[in-house]
Amino acid sequence: MPFVNWFKRHLVVIAGLGTLAYLLLPNVVVTVFSFNKPKSRFNYQWQQFSTDAWKDPCGVAGMCDSLSVSLQVAVYATLGATVLGTMIAFALVRYRFRARPVINSLIFLPMAMPEVVMAASLLTLFLNMGAKLGFWTILIAHIMFCLSFVVTAVKARVMSMDPRLEQAAQDLYAGPVQTFLRVTLPIAAPGIAAGALLAFALSFDDFIITNFNAGSTVTFPMYVWGSAQRGTPVQINVIGTAMFLVAVLFVLASMVMGNRRSKQKAQTP
Repeated sequence: MPFVNWFKRHLVVIAGLGTLAYLLLPNVVVTVFSFNKPKSRFNYQWQQFSTDAWKDPCGVAGMCDSLSVSLQVAVYATLGATVLGTMIAFALVRYRFRARPVINSLIFLPMAMPEVVMAASLLTLFLNMGAKLGFWTILIAHIMFCLSFVVTAVKARVMSMDPRLEQAAQDLYAGPVQTFLRVTLPIAAPGIAAGALLAFALSFDDFIITNFNAGSTVTFPMYVWGSAQRGTPVQINVIGTAMFLVAVLFVLASMVMGNRRSKQKAQTP
């Protein structure tokens, strides 16, 4: 009975830890197999511990080129979607106009629409316009579907802002630009950062929309899918592990910075 009572008291924690372990299990497998030395082309069975793939992550032809393309598209798409999404979010929250309810509804369409439908629609649009499929069509498509996620994240943050803070800045003779840079933007920064990180992850990870509109351009997800047909190199696991570690370090750094700010605010009289 003591065990049953203890289990009931900690059921929520156990369920949370189990869910977290389930979510992280694929990352653990990828990390472990990044140190594998398979005897065949397929890296699906553990054979021998080796760090050869880590010493030469670009040892497979074309992989680092595709990774560079994915990173460029993700960075540019993140910048474009963040700037446009932030402006749209402020416009939808701060201003009243006739098309506002319709735009609010349309913003959620790219998130609710199946990717294959959006991919086929974008491909039809580009072909009708006579555009050459490649890097720029991928970038335009990524900005389009990342935009909704940025708007949603920033809009939630802007809606929770206290307008009295901006009014106080104006009472202290701050101009519109000063008020925005010193009051509005810092308060909205967490939402903007969340939208930007989400846009980067979605853009870097996307396969369906990219595959439809890539032409002869190959991104990293497309390279992984193609290599899986003929043999998965260990370097793919190395790149995946490195990206996961970078994300974890970024989250930890954000947590440390947030804790420091909380302590500074608590110490401020």
